[in-house]
Amino acid sequence: MSTGKVSAQDIVEVSKSRGFLAKQLYVIFTRPTDGMGPVMANLPVHLDYQESLEKRGIMFAAGPHWTDDEQSWEGEGMVVVRAASLAEANEIAAADPMHRSGARSYRVRPWLVNEGGLTIRLGFATGRFELT
Repeated sequence: MSTGKVSAQDIVEVSKSRGFLAKQLYVIFTRPTDGMGPVMANLPVHLDYQESLEKRGIMFAAGPHWTDDEQSWEGEGMVVVRAASLAEANEIAAADPMHRSGARSYRVRPWLVNEGGLTIRLGFATGRFELT
């Protein structure tokens, strides 16, 4: 009878046996704790922190979550980081000025990246690139 759980290691092994990426990342889900005022007040230092994570190779991707109608932002976001463990990912999240100030709370979830792709188009003449 199934217990409803499969070990993470079993999933990694199946993924690798299929030639999938099997790259362990961590997703930080972040949301306001007391409206948009504190979020907007901490946005500049938060973005500085995000840029520092990117420059150090920790940041994989980040950005805001729009409302379901895609017309506005209520302060929620998602940050994907490279870390050696869940504990390290939590340290990265806790160091974010947005979280240190209490403007947002966060939850960190492990994420195994298996499928997908990234396309980069580079124009030699223009020196411009496009991600799709």
